Amino acid sequence: MAEYRINHEKLTLTADPEACLYTVSLSGGDVWRMAERPFVRFSDGRQVPFPAPVKEEAFKNGTSEGVRAFYAGFDGSEIAVETTVRIERVNGDLLFAVRVEGDRPGEIAAVSFPAPLEPDGDGYTVLSRMQGALIPHGSGYVFENQQIHERSSYLPFFGQVRGGTPFAPGSSGYAAIYDTPFDALYDFKSDRVSPLWRTSLGTMRYARRMLFRFREECDYNVIAACYRSYVKERGRLVTLREKAARNPAVERLFGCPVIHAGIAVHISPESDYYNKEDPSKNDYYTSFDTQAERLRELKKKGLDKAYTHFDGWGNHGYDNLHPSPFPPHEAAGGVEGMKRLGETCRECGYIFGIHDQYRDFYHDGPDYSDSEAVTYFDGSHPYCSVWYGGPHSFLCSARAVEFVRRNYAEFERLGIPVEASYLDVFSVVEMDECFSKEHPATREQCAENRRRCLDILTDRGIIPSSEEILDCILPSQVLCHHAPFFTTNLGSSNADPVGIPIPLLNLVYHDCAVIPWIGLPGEHGGWGIPGKDSAYIHAILNGDPVYCPITATEENIAAVKTACASAERLTHAAMVRHEFVDGSIRRQRTTFSDGTVIDVDFDADTFSIREA
Repeated sequence: MAEYRINHEKLTLTADPEACLYTVSLSGGDVWRMAERPFVRFSDGRQVPFPAPVKEEAFKNGTSEGVRAFYAGFDGSEIAVETTVRIERVNGDLLFAVRVEGDRPGEIAAVSFPAPLEPDGDGYTVLSRMQGALIPHGSGYVFENQQIHERSSYLPFFGQVRGGTPFAPGSSGYAAIYDTPFDALYDFKSDRVSPLWRTSLGTMRYARRMLFRFREECDYNVIAACYRSYVKERGRLVTLREKAARNPAVERLFGCPVIHAGIAVHISPESDYYNKEDPSKNDYYTSFDTQAERLRELKKKGLDKAYTHFDGWGNHGYDNLHPSPFPPHEAAGGVEGMKRLGETCRECGYIFGIHDQYRDFYHDGPDYSDSEAVTYFDGSHPYCSVWYGGPHSFLCSARAVEFVRRNYAEFERLGIPVEASYLDVFSVVEMDECFSKEHPATREQCAENRRRCLDILTDRGIIPSSEEILDCILPSQVLCHHAPFFTTNLGSSNADPVGIPIPLLNLVYHDCAVIPWIGLPGEHGGWGIPGKDSAYIHAILNGDPVYCPITATEENIAAVKTACASAERLTHAAMVRHEFVDGSIRRQRTTFSDGTVIDVDFDADTFSIREA
């Protein structure tokens, strides 16, 4: 067997398929090496390294040049594996592909290819864990079987920088992009990131691809820019300007604070949240009219515009009976009360938005049927009883589309003026597979179905939102609930960050989504906020809006309006750079495409905004 060398003006690839050794030499002198042997992990627990190839060959085509290898003899399995590594001539992108044939349904748990690149000394790894994390080499973090398109990776890429620090670029680095992200995972350990591929509806089914973009003088800003250009090249960068052109109601959202309040709560005795000591805490409500009066009070105090998000409007309250929560909660005011709340929003100049849910499929709902639930490989269905409504399965995404269409026609029939809707969890939990013969769905089709649900809202002139931000949902999403940082305990108000928080998501998508932060001046910590940090200062730094309590004081409102005015000015500006200033991770700066520069100090809770 031979060693192959492929030259490009930006890099040289040296490939040894027999040893599964691939080396990338950059023009500036840095060398990145893949030295671990890829493997197939079978469902019975065996992990079998790639054997020696039965065949290998160099190839050229009209746009690229590379090496192809074929492997067989995986310890009793009949599978055959083909790998391809090639360099695109125009831009120097390095592409790895793996194709598996002959696997039986359920035989394979995961396939590793390509192997991780060796970091080789100082530097850091960039992970899209929620808003973003920079992991200095040597930190000792271990993350295994992390899903792409989940909190563990909002965006389907990672990167590494060699020799760099949070304060200065390294000698080189790369962005590693999952070109086929829907059935992808990663492991992170010993400062190495390993792409992994899982099956789709039980088998490998199609070729899996990774794309690497290497850059000299690299940092995390460069890595984010690599991914943004990748998305833009493929027509998937849908900006807020474009979303507003499709749905003019979106224009009203810009610069709005978010008011999040509730109507009714009913906690099932079978729910993990059920309070056995004080049953009165399991059933209560605030009327639609009471919440309407609170909005009028905010208007009197000077809050001139807002986006409202009301939970628990349905028959049994929050997180109950979905996807069939009608009629609106009778004791809280029913249909007429909900209509009055919507009309009050309109009078105040506020957007009337609601919480809704089309994944949790409650067993006591009027339309529950196992036949419409997600079906696993073995024919069983998901089960959960954590949330307020108690026992539920998951509604198949293919069926969710029809329920959304039905329910918003019902709002129209009832005359309830819904102007915005939050379809819970669609943009945070993993994509569901469904093995039902009647409504099968791959993870990719699940993403398509979730986007269709949001697009139904858009086509009705309703502003679509969901929980956090997943790359595969974002083209159809305008607003999220929040998108903070991955901390040691997400539920704790005094948690530590995992790595060094960076606004990686905003560096890629600031002008594509409205991302609010939950916190007022002087408050520290919170869900996904490091305990020493102010979410309000993060909002200012990111050019994002904030939440406003429904019981806010005039002082609260003044602070809210300051943050939201800045966010409104920057709605259509891309974040082009983030920096740590003067050697401190507590002093940070962002620069936007319109020339605005924002400086913050997290220790002093101060900020300055310099408009272009």
